[in-house]
Amino acid sequence: MATLFLVIIYLAFISLGIPDSLLGAAWPIMRTDIGASFGFAGVLSMVAAGGTIVSSLASGQLIQRIGTGKLTLISCCITAGALLGFSAAPSMIWLVLLSIPLGLGGGAIDAALNHYVAEHYKAHHMNWLHCFWGVGATMGPIIMSYYMADHHSWRGGYSAVAVIQFTLAFILLLSLPLWKRRAAGVREQQVEDRNDQRAGATKTNVLRIKGVKPTLAAFMIYCGVEFTVGLWGASYLVGERHLSAETAAGWISLYYGGITLGRLVTGFITMKVHNRVLIRWGQSIAIAGGLLLLLPLFQLYLVGLILIGLGLAPIYPGLLHETPARFGSEHSAKLIGYQMAVAYTGSTLLPPLFGVIAAQAGIGIFPFIVLAFLAIMMISVERVNRLLKQKQTE
Repeated sequence: MATLFLVIIYLAFISLGIPDSLLGAAWPIMRTDIGASFGFAGVLSMVAAGGTIVSSLASGQLIQRIGTGKLTLISCCITAGALLGFSAAPSMIWLVLLSIPLGLGGGAIDAALNHYVAEHYKAHHMNWLHCFWGVGATMGPIIMSYYMADHHSWRGGYSAVAVIQFTLAFILLLSLPLWKRRAAGVREQQVEDRNDQRAGATKTNVLRIKGVKPTLAAFMIYCGVEFTVGLWGASYLVGERHLSAETAAGWISLYYGGITLGRLVTGFITMKVHNRVLIRWGQSIAIAGGLLLLLPLFQLYLVGLILIGLGLAPIYPGLLHETPARFGSEHSAKLIGYQMAVAYTGSTLLPPLFGVIAAQAGIGIFPFIVLAFLAIMMISVERVNRLLKQKQTE
């Protein structure tokens, strides 16, 4: 049963990743079709991410009321309906309105399944869980590129993804009895241990713990740079490097492919190498990829996109997994909630901020902004390492 549940959860995370990469791949053609400005993609991204923040904060209470299985099913249906609406949206205002349920559904699935895996499965499954998000995020631009190349329609890409989401919803509906049986099998001792930890955690203001604030900053910048590259990378390749929209969408799929492959490999490497080492290597590789974006020779900027994806791969799941070890298991539940909230805030604010900057300075500013984000993230993570090292020596 544990293996069957992992298959269902991984499928759900694939479906979660597909919509995240669709907008950026479709935008070069989509914006001209609906008459939107260049920076309007940032508005849509911000609205969807705002819905994600709201649903992730409410997910704890919803899980207690209706359970993880039902919440995932309902959220998947909401997401599928929003994507189907995107495919038929006649104007910009409809895209804005539909971005709300798209974000609400995605955020609830993300928070519910992350919580479920943390409660019921070993740590390395967290890397593989996010690897399957990367599988979906890689599929999104491929699907969109196919429909734009062969059918000259971004709407067909959204329709196809909506069908995939409704198919998953049907699978989740069939699996509901298994979710109930699995929930009934949770040992009472695990519940008592978690209650004891939470009782101890309420006595401490976690934001005052050394290293927490720069860790939260790292999460915000991480999601900001990941979504900025995913949302605006295709526009950079089209506007600055003069690639076709279909080709650019294909390369963005390889960027997400780098994240996917990196997390698949990292899931095995974490059994031998400490998360802190992998995070440092990941940051270094991502910065190297950002530098390659500046080089016009031999299309190295395309290799740079893949390297950024590979470098980002171990950072997010690694930082999540390090939370209990760095700040204590009694604080980890609350801190992980905070980390996810600020991560979504980063994905809400930073991509639209780049859109505003690019509208004024030009899309050629893209590599410089990406490098700036990566540098700030590295500084934040290393500051945490120094603070915790000082704490250990005191």
